[in-house]
Amino acid sequence: MTAKKQLRIAFQGALGAYSHEACLQARPDGIPVPCTTFDGVLQAVREGHADLAMLPVENTTYGRVADIHRLLPQSGMHIIDEAFVRVRIALMARPGVTLEQIKHVRAHLVLLPQARSYLQAQGITSEAAADSAGAAEELAAGGPTTDGVLASAVAAQIHGLHVLADGIEDMEHNTTRFLLMAPDADLSRRGEKMMTTFVFEVRNIPAALYKAMGGFATNGINMTKLESYMVGGSFTATQFYADIEGHPEDAAVKRALDELGYFTNMLDILGVYPAHPGRWGIDS
Repeated sequence: MTAKKQLRIAFQGALGAYSHEACLQARPDGIPVPCTTFDGVLQAVREGHADLAMLPVENTTYGRVADIHRLLPQSGMHIIDEAFVRVRIALMARPGVTLEQIKHVRAHLVLLPQARSYLQAQGITSEAAADSAGAAEELAAGGPTTDGVLASAVAAQIHGLHVLADGIEDMEHNTTRFLLMAPDADLSRRGEKMMTTFVFEVRNIPAALYKAMGGFATNGINMTKLESYMVGGSFTATQFYADIEGHPEDAAVKRALDELGYFTNMLDILGVYPAHPGRWGIDS
């Protein structure tokens, strides 16, 4: 009997990053492949160093992740799954250090404001780091006993640090959505509720976007996301990124996409994938 192949999943950040948590959630048996940049994540798959790519696309507090919508259409890859990760912040230190000893912490610039109330109450100063999980790795290698790091509990486990306080974020429902991407599309119906993501460019005619969207309204299709971004340095060449509930083979979705095609110069389906329960709130 042939053993099942372990898929390698590339993500941006160090081991223990929230992107790593997304990999563990989506494919628990996968092999994580840390990369420095988002471009590096996609390149790792293209060059055969990884089988799949995990990319963050939006956060409930900070909105969409910069550059991702530009990268997705050009990546040559397809969305096959999504993951929602609650951003739970843990304060960690080296073994033997107590909370009372911690006077200073490091974390990613985006993470620090999310724990401002806790840090102020404890009288702890903070400093921005390039990567929270990377800061955890550096702390494990040495430094003053008064130093700590804010990161995920996964980072503490990986780098041998002790969690002194967990769940210290100010906002209880801060969540990041990730997309799992593969070189080959999977258009099969793999869940009871499916999502379809696509990009399109409307024709340069009056009310083109209004007319293009009409088919989704008249066919009762729920569009959960619609964002615009310019391409090619032109103010007239605007592309749109959209998520809708449903599968392209659903009669109503097919009619809506057919109508959309009348008013677009380009329509490209980036992926068809099961809707994650996190869309309706997660408590994990």
